[in-house]
Order: sequence, then C-alpha cells, then structure tokens
Amino acid sequence: MVSAIGVELEVEERGSGPAVLLVHGIASDHLALEPLAEELAGRGARVVSYSRRGYASSGTPEPYVGTTVQEQAEDAAALAAAVGVRNAVVVGDGFGALVVLDLLVRHPGIARAAVLADPPLLAFVEGGALALATWHEELREAVAAGGPAAAVELWLAGRAAPADLARARAAHRAFFADWAGLASLPLTRGTLRAIDIPVVVVTGTDSPPPVVAAADVLAGLVSDAERTTDGDLGAAARSLLRRGGEPQMISK
Repeated sequence: MVSAIGVELEVEERGSGPAVLLVHGIASDHLALEPLAEELAGRGARVVSYSRRGYASSGTPEPYVGTTVQEQAEDAAALAAAVGVRNAVVVGDGFGALVVLDLLVRHPGIARAAVLADPPLLAFVEGGALALATWHEELREAVAAGGPAAAVELWLAGRAAPADLARARAAHRAFFADWAGLASLPLTRGTLRAIDIPVVVVTGTDSPPPVVAAADVLAGLVSDAERTTDGDLGAAARSLLRRGGEPQMISK
C-alpha cells in the first residue's frame, strides 16, 4: 500500500528494467491488467500497476460519490513519486487514458511515452454528448432493475473475465465515482497539440464507435502519435520501449 492524496493505494511491482506504469480503466483494477504486467515484466521491464481509489484494496474518502480526472492524476503522480517512477512508458486504459493525458499535461517527467487505449474524449466527437446521455440512461435503468452491481455488469457487457467482473461488481461505488468524473478533464485541441512525447492510441474490435472516433481525433492532434486498431496494449508498450533505446530484451 502506498499513500496518495488522502488515500492508500494498492500497488504491485514486478520485473526490472525500464519503467512502465499501468493505469486501469473504469470498472477494473490492477489485477485485471495482470496479464499485461506479466508480459511486459517478462520482456525486461519494471512494471508498476495499482488499483485506483475504491478498487480492490485501495481506499476512498468518505463519502465517496464522485471523482475527477485531475484527482486521479494527482494520485498517480504521488504514487509514481513514492515508488520512484520517472521517464516511464505510461499505459492508460479507458478512464485511465484520461488520467494519463492529465499526467502528460500537468506532471511532465513521469512519462517519456504513453499508450492511450480507448480514450473517452467524447467532447471532441460529433454525437459524443448523445452517447454519454444514452449510456447514462441505460445505467439508470439497470440500477432501477437490479441495483448498482447490475449497472457495472451492463457496462462490462461480457468484456471481463468472471473473476474481474465479480471484483468490479463489488467495487460499484468506484465505478459510479468514475462515471461522475468522466467528462471532468478540461482539455483543448491546443493542449493536445502541445504534447511532445511519443504516443500510441489504441482501440480494438469491441471499442464503442464514439470512442473509436475520439481515438482518431486524439491521434490526429498529438504530433508524435501512432494509431493502432488491434487492441494490443502490450505490442504498443513494447514498441515505445524499443523506440527509447532500451535493453534488447524488449522484443516482439
């Protein structure tokens, strides 16, 4: 456990070599990213993953009904300082991609490159507000019918392994806190154009169309961005590690 901004966060570290920091998405935790962490550590990286506030054994303030991307980024920055992570390849998935973007803007030095998977930057997408409103109504109906855990299950919609789903259902408070903060990042196109490190923007076959559109916009704005659609976060991270001239163990 590592102290962040008023909470204790559960952290796992494995491997040695160039640093990789993993930031999970909504309705997830560090255990859900364990296969990715094991893959990268086995390729010669030092991988640090953690559960954001409210997930797994990580703490929350009381009451905990909402968060912001900036709050989550401050947690990540405090954790990185505590475990000595700098100049890392930082991987953010979903809501975690927003957290990583905020780190790039407000905490330069933590990341030398970034993987941004399924970034929900819907403010930059035609129909993005409608998509958020539709998802909100679907979640509201799920809560009315089966309670908060049912809404989490609806959101994941078969995209999580049984054990990951069970943990996500148990962490429904954190899910709804994240949901409240989904549109809280005040980015502009100019801010995105000013990002000057290598970025890989990743989506997969199950990425929602509005998120795919947001990823396209993001990749078009960041000057040194690569766009992939294979959903392979590990391949994206390895390409950035190799690009940085890291040890030859980092291979395909």
